[in-house]
Amino acid sequence: MKKFIKLCVVFISIMMLLSLSSCGKHDKDTIRIAEVTRSIFYAPQYVAIEKGFFEEEGIEIKLQTTWGGDKTMTALISDGADIALVGSETSIYVYTQGSDDPVINFAQVTQTDGTFLVSREKLDNFTWEMLKDSTFLGQRKGGMPQMVGEFVLKKHGIDPHNDLELLQNIDFANIANAFASGTGDFVQLFEPQASMFEQEGIGYIVASFGTESGHVPYTTFMAKESFINDNQDLVERFTRAVYKAQQWVYDQPAQEVAKIIQPYFEDTELEIIEMVVERYKGQKSFAENPLLDEEEWKNLQDIMEEAGELPERVDHGTLVNIEIAEKIMK
Repeated sequence: MKKFIKLCVVFISIMMLLSLSSCGKHDKDTIRIAEVTRSIFYAPQYVAIEKGFFEEEGIEIKLQTTWGGDKTMTALISDGADIALVGSETSIYVYTQGSDDPVINFAQVTQTDGTFLVSREKLDNFTWEMLKDSTFLGQRKGGMPQMVGEFVLKKHGIDPHNDLELLQNIDFANIANAFASGTGDFVQLFEPQASMFEQEGIGYIVASFGTESGHVPYTTFMAKESFINDNQDLVERFTRAVYKAQQWVYDQPAQEVAKIIQPYFEDTELEIIEMVVERYKGQKSFAENPLLDEEEWKNLQDIMEEAGELPERVDHGTLVNIEIAEKIMK
């Protein structure tokens, strides 16, 4: 009986040690990400989650889609999220409104615009002049897609408010449906909708706004300055995981990337996802590293200023932290 009791004590002790050991192994820092929308454009983020790059850095990700720049920044500022994935222009809007805890861009995810010009008719020899006197279904006023759209039109000598009929009164979520229902001669669309329309014969991709507008910090990971200061090591580990994913996306064929991120796009065929990834990789839309440089920051503000949406110029060093990216890239 005594021998049995001793064995029980030993067994319980071993189980307790295993339990404690197991708890130690699974202790992770949790980071809550608010993404502005769900998009193949953000493939590196989903790769970092699915390939376990965040897990390797001891981070557990809780991802929420907040559907819109305003809602995303509200979630971040009100502590509903730790990190936001959203356009860099939103950090400028918040800063110029007088925030005492500015939102800092620390890791770039996309470095071009992600929209495409889709024509209702198949145009074998497209020129931008063809948009004159047409009806153009644009994006929401003040949003980065619309600002880039107007910037590119002006670059090609087209006044978007006088040379064509510019429609901006349709909600973002309904733009594709409006075009499919017959509204507009041209429309500015994100993927995969642009490729899906082309496949279905609803419209035809004739130009890329990302290629036309050049490098710009279109979507970045950002956090409040206080969060970064209080969690320097955690933010560095987070950025390292993102960088691993960025490298993986460019090292792997589009087919492999598509397979990894497919769980996030269950309603989209794998073939379409692969096509979109290939297109974004081809025009270098996915940032190749997390560093947001001064030239990109200037280009962003030039585009905002051209659209009449820049409250004031903000220095690169005020709202961009490059030290974290530079450190992990070494």
